[in-house]
Amino acid sequence: MSDAIKHECGIALIRLRKPYQYYIDKYGTALYGANKLYLLMEKQVNRGQDGAGIANIKLDVPAGHRYISRYRSVDQRPVTDIFEKVNKKFRKALKGNKDKAKDALWLQQNVAFTGEVWMGHLRYGTHGSNEIENCHPMLRQSNWRSRNLVVAGNFNMTNVEELFGKLVSLGQHPKDKVDTVTVMEKIGHFLDEENQRVFERFKGIYENPDLSDIIEDNLDMQRVLHRSCRDFDGGYAMVGMTGYGAAFVARDPAGIRPAYYYADDEVVVVASEKPAIKTAFNVDYSAIQEVKPGHALIIDKYGEYAEQQFVKPIEKKSCSFERIYFSRATDPDIYNERKMLGKLLIPQILKEIDYDLENTVFSYIPNTAETAFFGMVEGLEDYLAKQRKKAIMEGILFEEELDRVLSFRPRIEKLVSKDVKLRTFITDDTQRDDMVSHVYDTTFEVIKKGKDNVVVVDDSIVRGTTLEKSILRMLDRLGPKKIIIVSSAPQIRFPDCYGIDMSKFKEFIGFRAALELLRERGQEDLLDEIYALCVAAIESGNASQENYVKALFDPFTHEELSKKVAQIVTPDDLNAQVAVVYQTVENLHKACPNHTGDWYFTGNYPTPGGNNVVNKAFVNFMEGKLVRAY
Repeated sequence: MSDAIKHECGIALIRLRKPYQYYIDKYGTALYGANKLYLLMEKQVNRGQDGAGIANIKLDVPAGHRYISRYRSVDQRPVTDIFEKVNKKFRKALKGNKDKAKDALWLQQNVAFTGEVWMGHLRYGTHGSNEIENCHPMLRQSNWRSRNLVVAGNFNMTNVEELFGKLVSLGQHPKDKVDTVTVMEKIGHFLDEENQRVFERFKGIYENPDLSDIIEDNLDMQRVLHRSCRDFDGGYAMVGMTGYGAAFVARDPAGIRPAYYYADDEVVVVASEKPAIKTAFNVDYSAIQEVKPGHALIIDKYGEYAEQQFVKPIEKKSCSFERIYFSRATDPDIYNERKMLGKLLIPQILKEIDYDLENTVFSYIPNTAETAFFGMVEGLEDYLAKQRKKAIMEGILFEEELDRVLSFRPRIEKLVSKDVKLRTFITDDTQRDDMVSHVYDTTFEVIKKGKDNVVVVDDSIVRGTTLEKSILRMLDRLGPKKIIIVSSAPQIRFPDCYGIDMSKFKEFIGFRAALELLRERGQEDLLDEIYALCVAAIESGNASQENYVKALFDPFTHEELSKKVAQIVTPDDLNAQVAVVYQTVENLHKACPNHTGDWYFTGNYPTPGGNNVVNKAFVNFMEGKLVRAY
């Protein structure tokens, strides 16, 4: 996206299923788990660069020895920073103890991060300042091993107020009203209750300290998760570890947030993306499973695992932005889906350039749009193949004309590249816009001035500000007759409340286009009508039943909104004509049939909390409040 947005975080979990000594003997290092977690996190660093954190739990260490270790960082390269610290701990501990470098018992009693259960998190902050206290994993401590809880997640809850109130009604005193705290404390509360339930069951049969082991063997993590999460409304993939070594990864009932796992006799591993697991453990893609919606992958203290339902699944609506942009395209399914997104745009593109391929140059920006661009080129080749066949079958062509038809290829150029070394540090608006335009370099002298069309593919057009202030001006310097900006995603019309940093209506160029069209057509009363409906629904407690803001877009066609977006982003002094082509929702679902979460395009939210948020967000817009609605 040329308009960068913050998005889903990344999670990672590794459970070593054999004794720690086994990995030292087989792989020749005490850092096997640390090295694998580092790979998992580096291969998901696209998911979060605001901060990172890891935690590690040792199994069965004697009392008096630390068994939970945690590092978090908001360094410029947080993952590297964390693992450099882990390595430093090892080097320091082994200084003067080199003979202990492969002694698992000594290492676990004397060196941190020598445990069998590992957790990692990459943070993209959609809420809260970029401080280390906001980095996961979060730790809830107790002197009872089975009551310790470590949690990290890729989530946003839409009903934080409700969850906060329930914690208060349970007698708790939460330190903050944010979803991270409410999730941690909710699970922690029911973990405590589960401990107490098992204690009451066995207290007359076993004596301490044996009773502690009995409690750990009989805790029902499925029950804990059901009681904790049954009233969560949001998108989540949460990873948790208990102090005694049991672990879980829980996924929301609509499968909004992603979670995948792989298991063999040595490890159970979980990540937000398949390629991370594939790279770190060199396994076949077919061996990597998706955690089912409403299910948790639960790993007990002995390393045995199973997927168990903890809440009732609803219709699967996994986030389509994962497929369009967020996840790495090295996943073969995502790669093919992105190519298809590009290919399906061909009819709209051909119409916009009046089928004049001879005088059209095709390119893309930013680099993440490259795969959709490849698909678009394939679509052009398919179109040309049909045209060649048609020309040949319709009659005998002269040799020169036949050569031209058979040899013609689309004109493909790398017109734009980002200068990653240049930073727009100037804050003076009059100079900053000029600086922004020079963050990108252009390839000159490949465009026939005043004659060529330029088609540029982008992942998505969110706010339109980078188009207006930078990209269009830069492309205009090349001298094209017409610039066509193509979005491989549909028009973003509604806020996201499940993890993406798209929470305010005023930020969306698609929403701004609808406002302009209402004003031009004298239909501004519709805004007041929708506002009244939203306010009434919020006051009556019915705001979760319907998205009233969808009516705002009903008067307009897809094409009318696209045309208005083009007008809004076109600077007054631009020489070239400008058009904007958006993917259709229908084609999005053709390209990504198994990932149909489209609420930001359609307003069809998968949970009641989504409707509540969108109605509140519209009220905030109408009242001039620049705050999140959840």
